Amino acid sequence: MVTPDLLATCWTSAGDVMPARTGDRSPIGIERRIKAVAAAGYRGFGLSHADLVAARDEIGLPRLADLFATHGLVHIELEVVDQWWATGPVRAASDRVRADLLAAAAVLGARHVKVGVGVLGDRYDPAVLRESFAALASEAAEAGTRIALEACAFSSMPTLEPAVRLVTDVAHPGAGLLLDIWHIYRSGMDYRTMAAIVPAEYLFAVELDDGSATQLGSGLDDTFDNRVLCGQGDFDVAAFIDAVAGLGYDGPWGVEMMSHNHRALEPEIAVAEAFDAARQCLTIRRKP
Repeated sequence: MVTPDLLATCWTSAGDVMPARTGDRSPIGIERRIKAVAAAGYRGFGLSHADLVAARDEIGLPRLADLFATHGLVHIELEVVDQWWATGPVRAASDRVRADLLAAAAVLGARHVKVGVGVLGDRYDPAVLRESFAALASEAAEAGTRIALEACAFSSMPTLEPAVRLVTDVAHPGAGLLLDIWHIYRSGMDYRTMAAIVPAEYLFAVELDDGSATQLGSGLDDTFDNRVLCGQGDFDVAAFIDAVAGLGYDGPWGVEMMSHNHRALEPEIAVAEAFDAARQCLTIRRKP
């Protein structure tokens, strides 16, 4: 089989060449990371807001777009807009991130913008949530992109079902779902159940990684510090790939690799190892 395109996503902490997290922005220059990702074989690149703003201010968005094009990186992901339903100062901060990401998406031709949904315990009015989500999707469409909602295991939607309900209730063509194997596994959902409830037309993005069956530390620490290469943990990445492929998904597969060990590597080695592991899982996945 032909291996689908892989997208190097969330390389903020994964490019850190040190075991500890260093904050929202990677200490590795954007041009070096782009070259490393392209050399490893990826066809896409993900940028967090802090890294995007740094690149915009240092080299400009047109130059960034040219770098992506020159290195064959055609699938661009930007992240993350959160608290888009809030009010007051929290909403004001969210709107600043939103404006930055959507403005950049228009220049970079971003495939989608990742959307979060708060933290565990957050409360919201469902009607306000739907209205705000639809408005965000419409703004994204005006910028030439889409939004992909990720239900994280430590978010206000720790399981996939409410995210599916939100997306299907709003039914906006520019608003869909991002499935990350990490959060599906940590939520306790079977991959077959996942595939049964996800509408294929609203599946916009997928992320691969792997990890231990047992959570280590807090959910946030675990997700940032303890991931392992695809196929080297307990998540049964092949089964997840089969479940997603059964939905007819034909987009790029994001590789989101974050861990103490991964950060200790030079970025060229880190991205190559993550690429090779994900490609192997995609290549040898079980046939239906």
